[in-house]
Amino acid sequence: MSKFIVSLSPHEKGKYTVEHVMWGVVIALIPAFISSVVNFGYRAVAVTAVALITCVFCEYLIQKFLMKCEITAFDGSAAVTGILLAFNLPSSIPLWQVVVGSIVAIAVGKMAFGGLGKNPFNPALVGRGFMLMSFPVDMTTWPIPLKSAWEWDIASKLDAMTSATPLGVLKEGNFSELPELWDLFIGTVGGSLGETSALAIIIGGIYLIHRKIITWHIPVLYLGTIFVLTGIMWLINDTANINPVFHILSGGVMLGGFFMMTDMVTSPMSLWGQVIFAVGAGVICVAIRLFGAYPEGCMFSILIMNAFVPLIDKYIKPKKFGTEVNYG
Repeated sequence: MSKFIVSLSPHEKGKYTVEHVMWGVVIALIPAFISSVVNFGYRAVAVTAVALITCVFCEYLIQKFLMKCEITAFDGSAAVTGILLAFNLPSSIPLWQVVVGSIVAIAVGKMAFGGLGKNPFNPALVGRGFMLMSFPVDMTTWPIPLKSAWEWDIASKLDAMTSATPLGVLKEGNFSELPELWDLFIGTVGGSLGETSALAIIIGGIYLIHRKIITWHIPVLYLGTIFVLTGIMWLINDTANINPVFHILSGGVMLGGFFMMTDMVTSPMSLWGQVIFAVGAGVICVAIRLFGAYPEGCMFSILIMNAFVPLIDKYIKPKKFGTEVNYG
């Protein structure tokens, strides 16, 4: 007897399993991980490993002992959450705080809603948001990227090797102290582990698009919206605003656009829904960066638009196939 299974949408079947997609994302994150190790040393490995292991172990314990359901903790989704959370943290973050943030990401951001496919918000950003509110000083302390192997040796001994992020410098109005665009492109600037190198993220993003794990629409529209809006502000007043290329290469918009906004669970299903989602997030990000008190708006823009996804999916639907027939 065949089994009739009722599950949440989307219902499209194909060769791409959860494991295929998630481990594909992990592979795409390898260039950013290598860049983080080169720039921040062994601490990048430690933070990433602790976040990944904690997320997988936490999901396993919840599924086995609390939910008593099928164990899917090793399908790659928890690993992706752990890596993305780590990539949104500074390398100097205490490891016990990484454990706390990872538990919140999985337990609150994912499993509290029923697990994979049911969470409305990106779990990694839920964990980061919790950490930013709970540990604001440690979450905004940015070590200077290491320039040599010798500095790797002394990095653990010097707590004062810190600097502001490019967006932090911009928010303070110190345009003369801003890094070169090339430094932003390759990642030799202060910031979270996985967001500093635009080159590494682009390589990973191209891999995802090539493997058809994601489409180009959300990242291109998100980054394009930020580029256009910041470009307009720059043309209006180039003494108070920086050129739009700086905004694209700095902060978390590259990482967010390619790896977090494209999360299949927390993004719209229809093409036009994705357009609204990406453009809306871009507008919010620019508004926070230019007019808000906080220098970065990527995390908030994604979480806010995550909340609108059910509404977008409700009103922006694909065309129905076939026509109505009136037999009256």
